[in-house]
Amino acid sequence: MTTDLTATSTAPPGTPADDGTRERGGFAGATVPRHLARGAIGFGALVGSLALLPAVGPASLLLVPVGLVALRGCPMCWAVGLAEAVSAGRLRRSCTEGSCTLRRT
Repeated sequence: MTTDLTATSTAPPGTPADDGTRERGGFAGATVPRHLARGAIGFGALVGSLALLPAVGPASLLLVPVGLVALRGCPMCWAVGLAEAVSAGRLRRSCTEGSCTLRRT
C-alpha cells in the first residue's frame, strides 16, 4: 500500500489560498477581534481566579481551566497566534538565486 505524501497546495505560507481566503498559522484565530475576545476571556478568567482566591477560597480556581481553554492551552501560544492573525497575508517571501527576502504586499 502506497501513500501519496505530496502537498496539494503550492502556495507558500501566508499567501492567499486558491479560494481567496488567507492561510493562517496554526495558532492564529479566524479574525483579530475574535482572537482578542478569546484573550480577554482567558486572561480575565486567570486573573479573576487569583484575585477571587481570598474572597471565595479554592473554588475560585475553577476559573483556571476556563482561562486555559479560552487561550487554547497557554498564554504564549495565544500571543503567537495574535501575531500570526495580525500579520496574515501582509508579508510575502520571495526567493531568487539562493537568497530569500520578505516584502510587504
